[in-house]
Amino acid sequence: MKAPSSPPSGESPTERDTKSPVFAAEFKDAVTLRAFGLVLGGLLVQLAFIVSYVGAFHSPTPHRIAVAVAAPQQASAKIVAQLNALSDDPVKATAAPSTETARQWVLTRKTDAAFLFDAAGTKDTLLVASAGGPSVSQTATQIAQKIETAQKRQITVSDIRPPNAGDGRGMTSFYLVVGWVIGGYLTATIMGMAAGSRPANRQRTLIRLAVLALYAVVSGIAGAAVVGPVFGALDGHFWALSGIGALVVLASAATALALQTLLGLLGTGVVILLFVVLGNPSSGGVYPAPLLPAFWSAIGQALPPGAGTTLVRNTVYFSGHAVTSALWVLGAYAVGGAVLAWAASWRNERRHPDAPVTEPEALPEPSSTG
Repeated sequence: MKAPSSPPSGESPTERDTKSPVFAAEFKDAVTLRAFGLVLGGLLVQLAFIVSYVGAFHSPTPHRIAVAVAAPQQASAKIVAQLNALSDDPVKATAAPSTETARQWVLTRKTDAAFLFDAAGTKDTLLVASAGGPSVSQTATQIAQKIETAQKRQITVSDIRPPNAGDGRGMTSFYLVVGWVIGGYLTATIMGMAAGSRPANRQRTLIRLAVLALYAVVSGIAGAAVVGPVFGALDGHFWALSGIGALVVLASAATALALQTLLGLLGTGVVILLFVVLGNPSSGGVYPAPLLPAFWSAIGQALPPGAGTTLVRNTVYFSGHAVTSALWVLGAYAVGGAVLAWAASWRNERRHPDAPVTEPEALPEPSSTG
């Protein structure tokens, strides 16, 4: 009779049967429902990131670019009506009482451009301020050139407020604010991970808020130093930018702390969704609001990246005009986040009154022997 052949691997059938249940148990332990949920959440955030950025940037289209029209009274109303009647509403024209007023409207951010009509000739002027967003200035120029060519007139474009020489295409404000926002919510997240995702009590929440406030001040000064003395991109506004930076960082950090205290790990996902997935493409850093689709244009200035970018740009280039809304938005996130974090920790205390609070271990008492 022929002897049974041994397994090619040298393992006995008993050993193989033993390993199969062990592997199955390891697989079941590794791929838990929670792990699956986290992976699925990561996939959804990834898809949301792609959808948000591509949706915002894939086809920039002008919509109601604010334009001041300076012309003699008999021609002003006609020009304004013609501009506002353009298909798809690329501009929103408003009559200005004088050339100087139209210029001031551009410099105070009431309008993005100003059209100066030459009643005595055929050479008109378009005033733009590319420091407020080069893409909008370029689009306004293209629209004006197309209209003027059809009217057998000529247009001269004058950029009355270009970006600083070290600011390239005027993107430094956006990158600076993105860095501040990321630093704020990352620091809040790291503090939460260091001792559990939820503060144990209100006292610990207040301590974390105090640390985050100090971090915000240091971060604001450091960011202002980088874009000012180090690279010379936004010179001459060091302390103003330091204060803005502290506010932006605190708004981001306090909001992150609040959401993580309230929602745990899910709160971190909500922070990324608000500040990165939705906040960055809608901020106006790459394409200002008049070139963004309606959804991104509507939410941009209600989120810290957009409010912060507007606050930095208008402080550096436009003498602090049109910054009130941005200050209110950032202040609301900073104060609201702090209050919500404290309230959420109080709620957690009431829900789990017997939960142990981690305290520093006591040092051993010195020995009496010897």
